[in-house]
Amino acid sequence: MSRGVEGEVRVFAEYERDFTEEADVVVVGSGPCGAVVAHELTAKGKRVVLLEEGPPFTPQEFELDGALSMSRTMREAGLRTTRGTIIPTMQAIALGGGSLVNSAICVRPPDFVFEGWEEHCEIEGTRRSDLDPHFDAVEAFLGIAPTPDDVQGQRNLLFRDGCNALGIESEPIARNVRGCRGSGECFTGCRARAKQSMDISYVPAAIKAGARVLTSVQVQEVLTDGRRATGVRGQVVEPFSGRRSHRFRIDAKAVVLAAGCMATPILLQKSGNLANGSGQVGRNLQFHPGLAVLGVFPDEVDPGFGATQGYQSLAFLREGYKLETLWAPAGILAVRFPGFGHDLKKRFAEVPYAANWDAIATCHRSLGTVRPRRGASLDPILTWHFDAEDAQVLGGALYQIARIFFAAGATTILPGVHGVADEMRSLEEADVLRTRRFAPSDFVTASNHAFCTTRMHGDPAKGVVDPLGRAHDMDGLFLVDTGIFPRCTSVNPMFTGMALAHRSAEALADQL
Repeated sequence: MSRGVEGEVRVFAEYERDFTEEADVVVVGSGPCGAVVAHELTAKGKRVVLLEEGPPFTPQEFELDGALSMSRTMREAGLRTTRGTIIPTMQAIALGGGSLVNSAICVRPPDFVFEGWEEHCEIEGTRRSDLDPHFDAVEAFLGIAPTPDDVQGQRNLLFRDGCNALGIESEPIARNVRGCRGSGECFTGCRARAKQSMDISYVPAAIKAGARVLTSVQVQEVLTDGRRATGVRGQVVEPFSGRRSHRFRIDAKAVVLAAGCMATPILLQKSGNLANGSGQVGRNLQFHPGLAVLGVFPDEVDPGFGATQGYQSLAFLREGYKLETLWAPAGILAVRFPGFGHDLKKRFAEVPYAANWDAIATCHRSLGTVRPRRGASLDPILTWHFDAEDAQVLGGALYQIARIFFAAGATTILPGVHGVADEMRSLEEADVLRTRRFAPSDFVTASNHAFCTTRMHGDPAKGVVDPLGRAHDMDGLFLVDTGIFPRCTSVNPMFTGMALAHRSAEALADQL
């Protein structure tokens, strides 16, 4: 295939033979971080090729069935889990990456998070004040703003009311949306196209500025010449089946890996253990494990209406957790319902009266690894261990959620924790959540927030990249996804990843 026209997007059906292209920069991954880099570099006149293994989706292709949606938009059909402590984790495979199926949450971490980064990983210039200009730029581009009351719905506003009754600070969640209708369909794709996912925001802007976007292409190796990254190679892959066909190579002056916290280290390891003089590639895997509590109210809540996640409390960040509202397709929520047969049917009958609120915990002591499988597969082997002390943090979070539910008027809560009652009808019954010492295995947790597998560090012997995302021991190679975080952000990571990517794009543009 000859070099394509500037400013285009290609899909699987358009690849007819092996091909080679050239660019100033090749960006691997079209999720939030990669899309920002691609746009910023094209806006500065650089020739950019943006590569994405997944296909583009249109609203007509979104599936409201949660299981079917996951099988189409998630890696390993949404069934990826860790070894050690088993925790499900979902990473998207689609143009726009995780932004296509996340809840559009954009929260800036407080100062103490970045101060902890600098202290823990011996870096400078990465305080909140250093990054605020980059947060501002992304915020303005995406129209990030607090969720208005008219699309909150009762299940979000009840959280606000419960927090107010207890004197707990809470606030509407800032999200990258324009004209949200409160359909609660973020998880399966926004059919209203209100969510400013990368496939309708940064990626089209990059194309308009001249980027060439190739979808359904799997990068299998980073190419090098001595100490310098010179491009990538791989194969075209058929959407959903993963069948490989034509081969390709992109030659570039610089390579940007934004394939995600799990895919980027695998790619480096499969490329001859590249950029790993520190031995840290694929190590230090951290999650933001979360769990949810279902509360049942005496009056209908109509939980199907309202922003998927519209309200939050940051009051407990220093204690190690964040509280927020949550919704998902009923079939997904039902995985955590207790009971069988008639009892389970009763739970479904309660759904119109229910709200679901969750906690995500900052777990610096709970670490894991990302390792490649044998053979040609690029799916990772994930190992993670949930530290017993981190587990206690979630117990405290559960109790606070119970307090908020009962303060908001709930008659029953379903904590979904092993070793305690399936149902609790008063705060006195829920006191066990505060006093019990939980084992990590007591919780049914999940996490799609993952970090630190190619962490930044001021000492090249202890980290993979510097604070600008430049590989310590490989010229022309930038890493810009959440793998470069030194530690968990304590809040949802997308916005921080985009701000760091914005800064890296400026540094790379100056270097070219």
